[in-house]
Amino acid sequence: MASRRVATPHEPRRMTRTIPATQLVALLLAFVLVAGAGGVLTAGLAIPLAAATNKTTDTTVALFDEVPDELKPGPLSQASTVYAADGTKLATFYAQNRIVVPLDQVSQAMKDAVVAIEDERFYDHAGVDPRGVLRAFVNNAMDKPTQGASTLTQQYVKNVLIDEAEQAGDPFGIIEAREDTIARKAKEMKLAIALEKTMTKDEILQGYLNVAQFGTYNIYGVETAARYFFDKSAKDLTPVEAATIAGVTKGPAKFDPSVEANLKLAQDRRDVILNKMWSLGMLPTDQRDAALATPIQDTLHITPVPTGCQAAAGAAFFCAYVISEITNNPVFGDTKEKRSDLLYRGGLTIRTTLDLGKQRAAEATVSAHVPNGNDAGLESAVVSVEPGTGKILAMAQNVPFDARTEDRAPGTTSVNYAADPLHGASKGFQPGSNFKPFVLAEWLKEGHTLYDTVDATKRERPQSAWHSSCSTFGGKPWAPANAEGNLSGPITVLRATYESVNTAFASMATELDLCGVRNTAWDMGFRPTTKPGKGGTVVTLFNPQPDDILITPAMVVGTQTTSPLQLAAAYGTLASNGTYCAPMAITQVTKADGTDVPVPGPACNPNALAPNVAATVVDAMTHVFTERTGTARTGKLPDGRAAAGKTGTNQGSAQTWFTGFTPNLVTTVWVGEESGEQDHLNIVFNGKRLKPMYGSSVAVPLWQDYMTQALVDVPATEFPAPDPNLVGTPPAPPAPPTPPAQPTQPTNPGDGGGQGPQIPQIPEIPQIPNLPNGGGNNGGGGGH
Repeated sequence: MASRRVATPHEPRRMTRTIPATQLVALLLAFVLVAGAGGVLTAGLAIPLAAATNKTTDTTVALFDEVPDELKPGPLSQASTVYAADGTKLATFYAQNRIVVPLDQVSQAMKDAVVAIEDERFYDHAGVDPRGVLRAFVNNAMDKPTQGASTLTQQYVKNVLIDEAEQAGDPFGIIEAREDTIARKAKEMKLAIALEKTMTKDEILQGYLNVAQFGTYNIYGVETAARYFFDKSAKDLTPVEAATIAGVTKGPAKFDPSVEANLKLAQDRRDVILNKMWSLGMLPTDQRDAALATPIQDTLHITPVPTGCQAAAGAAFFCAYVISEITNNPVFGDTKEKRSDLLYRGGLTIRTTLDLGKQRAAEATVSAHVPNGNDAGLESAVVSVEPGTGKILAMAQNVPFDARTEDRAPGTTSVNYAADPLHGASKGFQPGSNFKPFVLAEWLKEGHTLYDTVDATKRERPQSAWHSSCSTFGGKPWAPANAEGNLSGPITVLRATYESVNTAFASMATELDLCGVRNTAWDMGFRPTTKPGKGGTVVTLFNPQPDDILITPAMVVGTQTTSPLQLAAAYGTLASNGTYCAPMAITQVTKADGTDVPVPGPACNPNALAPNVAATVVDAMTHVFTERTGTARTGKLPDGRAAAGKTGTNQGSAQTWFTGFTPNLVTTVWVGEESGEQDHLNIVFNGKRLKPMYGSSVAVPLWQDYMTQALVDVPATEFPAPDPNLVGTPPAPPAPPTPPAQPTQPTNPGDGGGQGPQIPQIPEIPQIPNLPNGGGNNGGGGGH
């Protein structure tokens, strides 16, 4: 690109230079004649009138010396486009809405129209047209309507200088490039003559057609103009359409026919161009006459290009996730400014992981189950990932997207409930019992089994009852309760899992190293979104680390916030038999020139969890759908395929969850309230009273409805078998009660007993022991 000067606060900007008209005209004519005669451009351009004694003329000659000897047009600012996995366009981003095309992708009519109206001697001059300069001088000197003398090459130079200044963030450069002064014209002339020595006429015409502004609403380049005004490509433009577009560049705000007030002026200018094309032999008489007889509005097919993620409709939150990945990830540039510039000017083709079929199913089900604006004030998000890759396949929520910070439409939000703070501005939610599979995995890793029994009785324990090898903690004694509060006694860890028994998991934790729980949770993919700060503050975690997981006894019931997406990715470790893959939204990014931008590939750890441990945890979680629980009744998939999952409910039922999966798909459903300040202990929702709302109340049916649609064309597969050594031995069934003894017959008086009849002794009724799975007390855990 040509060199540029950027003003500093201490440098006065030289904006406009003027000299007497006679000297300027003489100067320019001499310059043009020298150039037209084949004069050689040098750094100190020779000007025949340099002997002029006027000081202002000397200044103008000095200006010529400042102008570079050549112009090297750089890449133009182009729009970037985001696509779903199947190639469907989701959204477009640009600083200038432009699609660059080669000249052979532009119709001949369009080339002719531009040359006819802008520079009919384009193929005859060397960048500056002496006849045009003389004609403009004579016309202007006689006080006739002002005429310019810019060739297409000069106009291309002007547009390149404007574009360079815009890309450099140089507002003064933009002003200078647009100044209507002889000094600016002289600069254009010098650069135009230099340009003609390095570029062919077709290259210059191609450059002009791609750089010029063709409309009021940020329409740049002929391809974008063709699509906007006529919903077709530039290669298909007819003469009447080409003349319409060619007429806009003289004054986009004045001649843009998509502005109703401009229609008369736009048609008049179109007709001037049609007649000019006819007079130059570019257009037959019959075509000209037919074109002139056609009202301009009858030819238009205005097709606006929606910008930003708003255009992605229901997939807007996924789109916003993609954009935040590009603007925040150093892979796409070492500064925020460079990453943003790449997105808005780089002409990127961004291909993503989004499965539109699953996305539409997610949008429909979340809106049907948790309508936006419902009386209970519930909000909800659904997100799906692919096990073994981390690909985000669907991401939807019930509250629509609106990225505006001011005047946002009522009932909308810019917060992505499914995403982490870096990608969605959400601070996450307490997962409740959705955290328990991490505890169960550590339980098995430390040598315990599913059929081990633990005490489910509610009890208060001092903080010293729990152990941590890597940190210390203290505080008041802890006595967690179960959601329904009536399950107690020894129960198996298996039942503690599928019944989600808080008290049992608190007992389990006393036999574990809580640092091991933290490490296992991290390896499997749990990522916190906040942690306590100093003075009771809350710290938002944009780049969480293992040490950010808070180690306390209460961690085992999911008290630290996380995001639905990250929970889905973590459960993907179980669904893929031990491989954790970080969430991934982008598969390929290609620049406008066809070269690929490096993108983060699948970030997977195949050793996140031992396969036998993963398979055994999954086996325990399949019981959620096979036992007589609310989840089994409402969440089992209708085709009977293998599925596993876990409910979650936090304190006050402010946040409820269900994360369930098959070997092919993991989906997390969150239902709650974004701020976490509103409980749902007694609400009426969709005509039903929930006292309180559990994960099984709304999240599970939503999950089942969505998964039924999302898996319709996915073959059913089975989970790996659990490790028998980790399953353990089921407790022996309870002994049946002892039957009562037979009554004693009365003594036969003839036997000499002499006693009256004896009353048989009623045997003691035996105590009914707890059943192996915890006894007949039906009580739910914290995760219903």
